[in-house]
Amino acid sequence: MDSLVDGNYTAVTGFVLLGLTDDLKLRVILFAIILCIYLVTISGNLSTIILIRISSQLHHPMYLFLSHLAFTDIGYSSSVTPDMLVNFLVDKNAISYFGCAIQLGSAVFFGTAECFLLAAMAYDRFVAICNPLLYSTKMSTKVCVRLLSVTYIGGFLNASSYTLSFFSLFFCGSNQVNHFFCDFAPLVELSCSDISIPVVASSFSAGSVIVVTVFIIAVSYIYILITILKMRSSEGRHKAFSTCTSHLTAVTLFYGTITFIYVMPKSSYSTDQNKVVTVFYMVVIPMLNPLIYSLRNKEIKGALKSELQRKIVF
Repeated sequence: MDSLVDGNYTAVTGFVLLGLTDDLKLRVILFAIILCIYLVTISGNLSTIILIRISSQLHHPMYLFLSHLAFTDIGYSSSVTPDMLVNFLVDKNAISYFGCAIQLGSAVFFGTAECFLLAAMAYDRFVAICNPLLYSTKMSTKVCVRLLSVTYIGGFLNASSYTLSFFSLFFCGSNQVNHFFCDFAPLVELSCSDISIPVVASSFSAGSVIVVTVFIIAVSYIYILITILKMRSSEGRHKAFSTCTSHLTAVTLFYGTITFIYVMPKSSYSTDQNKVVTVFYMVVIPMLNPLIYSLRNKEIKGALKSELQRKIVF
């Protein structure tokens, strides 16, 4: 165990990530599955970013936010997946004290940014459907830049809260983290110091992000639903609703799994269930997002077809 002696205590200076399972055969199978998922995540989200950047017909606020969502999905998955893959191949996956802090901070940063981006995209749909004549004004370049600034500043502040809370903890016993990455909850369980302030600070920070973003999304869709129900044309209602289905699917998947982890009582599920759900929202969802938005979006499919045809012609 990496440690240093400090008075009567042995301070932990590194951690061992226990991963998902000890079963060797299952680890090999999971390695292949997670590696495929990660490669699809990187290629899918990178393709989304490139397509939105090179296709002039996708230069709209909605797709600007989608490109940033793809970027955060790459960062979110990359903050934990490489370590998870290593864990499947080695008997002892060690990570340094500062490496653990960086991993925790990056995961929280990109996860928080995703929350804010989903809220910004909900607001974008609200303006597009409820105030279409004012869309160009209310979703101008300046407004989009401000929304993106709030997204990344919010991610930085929440990540800072978790990182500072981590550094305030003192570890003097076991250094085995019962997870596949440096999640805050299993780290708190290893702490020898008073955990009340760090736990309250991190919970308040994360809770604030979830409450604010869920409120924005909920209010936006309440107004969207009211507006759609007032439309006389069934074709108009279908068209308006179809522009929201991809976003609603992404929101349901992301917030549904977060609710399971952070809202449900810990006594109602085991650590292994926690790990499986965490894999879903940190590894699987970043892979699903580009598929959800591309398969259900005619503009993206049209832009992709146009770019492919142009490449073939030239």
